[in-house]
This record gives sequence, C-alpha cells and structure tokens, in this order.
Amino acid sequence: MLENWVVVPTCLPVVLRRCHACASTRFRANGKFRVNANHKLLDAWLLVLCTECGATEKLTVLERANVRSVRPELLDRLHDNDPGLAAELLRDPVVRRRNRIALDWEGAWRLDTEGSDHLDHEVIDISVRFAARIPVRPVRLIAEGCALPRAEVERLITSGNLVSAVRLSGKLSGDFTFTLKR
Repeated sequence: MLENWVVVPTCLPVVLRRCHACASTRFRANGKFRVNANHKLLDAWLLVLCTECGATEKLTVLERANVRSVRPELLDRLHDNDPGLAAELLRDPVVRRRNRIALDWEGAWRLDTEGSDHLDHEVIDISVRFAARIPVRPVRLIAEGCALPRAEVERLITSGNLVSAVRLSGKLSGDFTFTLKR
C-alpha cells in the first residue's frame, strides 16, 4: 500500500544575516519590496526586519537592470508586494548567494500525511513529496509521520526494517520514497 506525504511551507523562513544595528542574526521577511528607478535602470529589494530591534535590511533582487529587460508581470508583483514572490525569491539560490544569507526553516513547514491510517500494516511504502525545497531531516519526517521517537526510527534504519533508495541521514529537500517493515 502506497501512502503519500507532503512537506508544505506554512510561512516564510527566518533569514539568517547579521544585523548592522544590534548584532542579531535573525530577520523576518514580511513580503514588502522597494523598487527604485533611475532613468532606464531599476533596482529592487526585498525588505526584511530584524527580529530583535526591528531594523530594516534590503536584500537585492534586481540591481541596475534595464527596465525593458524586466518582465512586466514581475514588476507588477514587486509593486503589489506579492508574498508569493517573496517566498520564491527566498528559495532562489542566486538571490541567497548574492545577498549572503541562509534560511532557517524551523517551524515554517508542516507534514501533511493525509490522515495516514494504514500505519498498522506489516509493510508500508511511503512517498514523500516537497511542495517547496525545504531542507528537512528524513528521520525527523518519518518520526513525525509515523508517530515514533527518532531513536526508534534510527533503530529501524540500522536493523534494515526501514529502507530507501536515498540516504536517510543528513537533510533532504527533494522527493523520496521509503519502505517500513514492522
């Protein structure tokens, strides 16, 4: 029997970057953008607020981009302060690298098991799909989805009763499947 689980983001992740005002390292994105035009060149930033002092930092989205090279729908989304665009940009590795930021996804996702009531079967095949590229430890997902302690999940992996084609140690942000034998 194949179960389907989905890892779903619930809010924007915390942005990890050093605050210039208070030395905190945590910022919260609220989906607001600033767009500045200088003749035919555009700059656009995603605004993030320090969780300690409330100072605003700007994460570069566009830098000295020619107005004609920017898609009109992107410009509309920037002007409308689209929170979906903020989420897309925070997940974009180019934006993260350009701004030298990391993301903390703790508490910003949930596991949707679609009411798994087949966990009492002898053998269960489970497919885990990610709605967004959220790095999560598979052991944590399996423990949460099967209502088991993490140590028990580790024991099942070691004994060969929990197997997968992907390595279950470390973090994953891509779809995978596993088989649980009881």
